[in-house]
Amino acid sequence: MRRLLAACAIVVMTSAAAISAEDKAPPPSAPPVPAGAYTLDKSHASLTFMVNHLGFSNYTAQFTRFDATLQFDPATPAAATVEATIDANSLELPSPPAGFTETMKGPQWLDTAKYPTITFKSTKVEPAGGNKAKITGDFTLHGVTRPVTFDASFNGGYAGHPMDPNARIGFSAEGTFKRSDFGIAYGVPAPGTTMGVGDEIKVMIEAEFTGPPLAGATKK
Repeated sequence: MRRLLAACAIVVMTSAAAISAEDKAPPPSAPPVPAGAYTLDKSHASLTFMVNHLGFSNYTAQFTRFDATLQFDPATPAAATVEATIDANSLELPSPPAGFTETMKGPQWLDTAKYPTITFKSTKVEPAGGNKAKITGDFTLHGVTRPVTFDASFNGGYAGHPMDPNARIGFSAEGTFKRSDFGIAYGVPAPGTTMGVGDEIKVMIEAEFTGPPLAGATKK
């Protein structure tokens, strides 16, 4: 009996040591995010903007219909390119008074009947250390094209997953511009006052993109 108990104890101790060794072993490395063409996952993207109202608050609204394509290689981020289009008529305002959304789409503001599309096409990507970059491009709003720079953060990604068989990457970005530079100067406060709607527009973007399929993955 003593010999049997001793043998059992040795088996238990050996198994525990093996499990402990497995816990300490590094996990297998995941395949790197692949280079290639990426398209916007519209279910995981948002495009909001803020503008100062009378100096009392930063009024926040959004566009709900937009798309983007991205050429991306994590080994050479400076070579990345991105193009985006926004449906100006998809403007959505928080609890707007009757007729206010139509006013914002009208001639004094976006004039969506004449300028239904807003676009951005990158011209330069400058890595800024770590996961940061500055993305400069031609921004077209209200029929005017000017350069605008966005501060972007690469939030990571993977080459794919059995339940998500394409590569996936995510970004956050912010940028500012003056609406008067694009011919939308209605309501800009007089110098030295805040009585009106601010000239500076702050844009906030959250976006995930899907890319090349995971090697060996089969779509169900």
